[in-house]
Amino acid sequence: MRNSIKKALSKFSRIFTWSIQWEITAIREFVRDSHRLHVDEYLRKNLYENPKYADPKRLGRFEYQVYSQNGEDGIIHEIFKRIGTTNKFFFEFGVESGIECNSLALLLAGWQGCWLDGNPAYVRAANKKFAQSVSDKKLEIRETFITAENIEELLSSVSAPRDLDLLSIDIDGNDYWVWKAISNYSPRVVVIEYNPTFRPPIEFSMSYDAKKKYSGYSHFGASLKTLELLGSKKGYRLVGCNFHGVNAFFVREDLVEDRFAAPFTAEHHYEPPRHFAITTFGHKRDFGAFETPR
Repeated sequence: MRNSIKKALSKFSRIFTWSIQWEITAIREFVRDSHRLHVDEYLRKNLYENPKYADPKRLGRFEYQVYSQNGEDGIIHEIFKRIGTTNKFFFEFGVESGIECNSLALLLAGWQGCWLDGNPAYVRAANKKFAQSVSDKKLEIRETFITAENIEELLSSVSAPRDLDLLSIDIDGNDYWVWKAISNYSPRVVVIEYNPTFRPPIEFSMSYDAKKKYSGYSHFGASLKTLELLGSKKGYRLVGCNFHGVNAFFVREDLVEDRFAAPFTAEHHYEPPRHFAITTFGHKRDFGAFETPR
């Protein structure tokens, strides 16, 4: 009798546990789908249908995501559609495992280049995931901690063209100082993370510390105004920011002409932090062997 009761209780416990897990999963999916709908509606009203971004020279309405964190893939595509490409070489650091970065879509489009990250676990994952691209010599992946002292040596060591098409900087810390230290290379386009906490006209940059790592707090990187001023000294124009307030886009001044929305100031192009709208739905990002259909 006792064994029968124990078995019944055990069966009830399993059913109850399964039922709770199913309910939790259903709630999570409901919350996710509701969030997706709200984000889609928010972007539709505040970005794609917003008169502020109707100017065809602005970049916001061209945003879309392939492998970038937000809409950077679309903005990068539109920039090169306007200025053209030369060597199709990218140099990006702070890529983590590479699945969510600004140059993976370019790799798929026939570009080549180099990724760097200071986390050995991320680098191992990237080398495993992108083994074919590495084997084909389309991609080089290195484990290194990027500093103002070693950035030019790293560019030289991978035989980066002096006027490489794209430089992407995202290290949540010394971004400003690393870009400032580059003097022998003139990328045609620079994508760099800015700190949206400090709105124009505030000039802010964290003090340089070669060993600095992101702490999770707001004291990191540099404000958009500070990057705008640095870019101007280096011969670049700020042509836009992504809508989520994460990355700024600079084009070398000899390529700007009348292709982008002026004035090229932080006040004109600043986007506030909209982290609530950063999300990826549908198929989870992944990468594997692929062939281009003929």
